[in-house]
Amino acid sequence: MEVDTIGIGLGKTVFHLVGLSTAGEVVARRKFSRTQLLRFTANVRVRLIGMEACGGSHFLGGRLREQGHEVRLMPAQYVKPYVKANKNDYIDAEAIAEVPGQAVTRPQRVARPACIASSHRRRSGRAG
Repeated sequence: MEVDTIGIGLGKTVFHLVGLSTAGEVVARRKFSRTQLLRFTANVRVRLIGMEACGGSHFLGGRLREQGHEVRLMPAQYVKPYVKANKNDYIDAEAIAEVPGQAVTRPQRVARPACIASSHRRRSGRAG
């Protein structure tokens, strides 16, 4: 069966991935390191990849976008209602995989370097 949507539960060194079919059934459940995850996602084509928004998700989202995937980041409060049982990394990843198809998520923004430099100058008090 084809994987339609992937949910990635982020950790410091270990990432839990759950893949859902178009019918919403779990078809993949894997645990990866960062390099293994990037190698795996480079070889798979999916419609959406979802992750909870945090500092590490922006880095990983950029790398996945470079591979040609559509990445959606969502706040934890959007994911929490979809958790079906007790807290577990795979259960969290499954809930994350269910949320990106909903209307409440937004695609990851791409920040241009000039915009980033401008905001840093503004924060430091220098004119830009």
